[in-house]
Amino acid sequence: GEDERSSGIKKNSGLKPEQERHDSFLERFRGPELKDTSSLHSSAQSAGHHDAVRKRKKEIWIMDPAADQYYRWLSIIAGPVFYNLMMVITRACFNELQESYIHLWLILDYTTDIIYYADTFVRSRTGYLEQGLLVKDSKKLRDKYRTTSQFKYDMIAMIPTDLLFLKYGIHNPEFRLNRLCKLPRLFEFFERTETRTSFPNMFRISNLVLYILIIIHWNACLFFAISKTIGFGSDTWVYPNISHPEHGRLARKYIYSLYWSTLTLTTIGETPAPVKDVEYLFVIADFLTGVLIFASIVGNVGAMISNMNASRAEFQAKIDSIKQYMQFRKVTKDLEARVIKWFDYLWTEKKTCDEKEVLKTLPDKLKAEIAINVHLDTLKKVRIFQDCEAGLLIELVLKLQPQVFSPGDYICKKGDIGREMYIIKEGKLAVVADDGVTQFVVLSDGAYFGEISILGIKGSKAGNRRTANIRSVGYSDLFALSKDDLMEALTEYPEAKKALEEKGKAILMKDNLIDEAVANAGADPKDIEEKIVKLQSNLDTMQTKFAQLMAEFTSNSTRMKQRVSAMEDKVKSVKPEDLSEVVADKDKKVQ
Repeated sequence: GEDERSSGIKKNSGLKPEQERHDSFLERFRGPELKDTSSLHSSAQSAGHHDAVRKRKKEIWIMDPAADQYYRWLSIIAGPVFYNLMMVITRACFNELQESYIHLWLILDYTTDIIYYADTFVRSRTGYLEQGLLVKDSKKLRDKYRTTSQFKYDMIAMIPTDLLFLKYGIHNPEFRLNRLCKLPRLFEFFERTETRTSFPNMFRISNLVLYILIIIHWNACLFFAISKTIGFGSDTWVYPNISHPEHGRLARKYIYSLYWSTLTLTTIGETPAPVKDVEYLFVIADFLTGVLIFASIVGNVGAMISNMNASRAEFQAKIDSIKQYMQFRKVTKDLEARVIKWFDYLWTEKKTCDEKEVLKTLPDKLKAEIAINVHLDTLKKVRIFQDCEAGLLIELVLKLQPQVFSPGDYICKKGDIGREMYIIKEGKLAVVADDGVTQFVVLSDGAYFGEISILGIKGSKAGNRRTANIRSVGYSDLFALSKDDLMEALTEYPEAKKALEEKGKAILMKDNLIDEAVANAGADPKDIEEKIVKLQSNLDTMQTKFAQLMAEFTSNSTRMKQRVSAMEDKVKSVKPEDLSEVVADKDKKVQ
């Protein structure tokens, strides 16, 4: 039902793309889907040995990088990569953490290793585009993978450095630092998530905060490792002596180091001064890192916050400019209040987006498909759109202009010149008497009107004038289609134009607003006159262009004659001995 379709449309705002709907209305517009190239290729071949080989090749599993399955795999591999990024350095610096939970670390380490090996296999089977088609040949995919820089990093990450545990002991997790070579997978997951989320600015800020925490965490671990190397409590800069019960706790060790790292990198607090050269060098490196990192962070956060408020700032600027104009022109307070309420409605209902500006970079086919998906429920209620051809549907949808009317606004009045027809997307409109109060009928979603005055129906007593008063009951969202756009679209679709004219005639006959004698008399003299005037205009244009061409031809002919005359004069002035010298020089060059 329509409720199910409308609920399906609302689901598009989530991270996971909605499964595509099967809808005859959309299928007529979009046409049949292209079948997979490989399946078309295989079905075209005869049975036999080659067909069997092709079938086996077809059964090879391939990861499509544009599919949801690829993103889901990135979500899986991002976990082990993040685990190694955070815990390897922590366990290497805080021995107590490593020794207390050794069995847990072994299980997690080798689970992540298994996922790493699986990821290498997935990379070797990840397709890529060649001439616009997804390559599915396993040998080509392996060869392509070997040429990438990530292949080297994946090989380094898979080196079984854990074998060093046999010689140096199991409590040396720093041997697993080569697993960090998988970091590009984590960054790829972040990039894909940013393009999929409905809140990109919020995600960017969260991502930035995460990077800050990771840097502070690593710096805290390095501080504790340096303190351990120099000796706990050996001077005022290093971590205090762990023999003290309070400073010997694991939680205090990490929290103290994290606190010191945060103060140092943010440069917002006092920390003990370094004593030894190594300590000075480490603090200098921290200060430089903190300045560079947090300078970029402040800039990025400012840009993100500006982007988050960009639409509101732009909208507010429009309101301010209109307010200034109304005050300058001394507009009445009542009208000024109506204008402000109209703007408030636009912002509250999130109708401030300029659709043309947002979609201008897309090709027309995608623009039309997006427009039909967005306005599907409304368009399906309009009979002329249900019956029209797909090509006309594309043209009309792209020409629809959204308009919002406030309560009490007249969309059109009887006698006005009709330049647009309207389709109601949302809201209620009343056909009212001249007093503006008496209601004859109420129009709701999917209704359309105004086509009579812009179609130019033969015999209409009203001509191109509006035949009714239509007023907005509350706030109404309409689609407007101008006369020029409609006529331009209907030029190539005479059947749709005829159907619209027939409906208009029926309405006019019902209201006794048509001269049947003129309507059935064939071509309208006014139309013929307009065509003659148009032909005359075209003929005048052609005559002007022809006169320009003739003038250019005459000018070129005159210049050519002058050049020929000058050449004749030069030839006449040449003496016979000069010609013999030229011929002799030419013979020498040939020899």
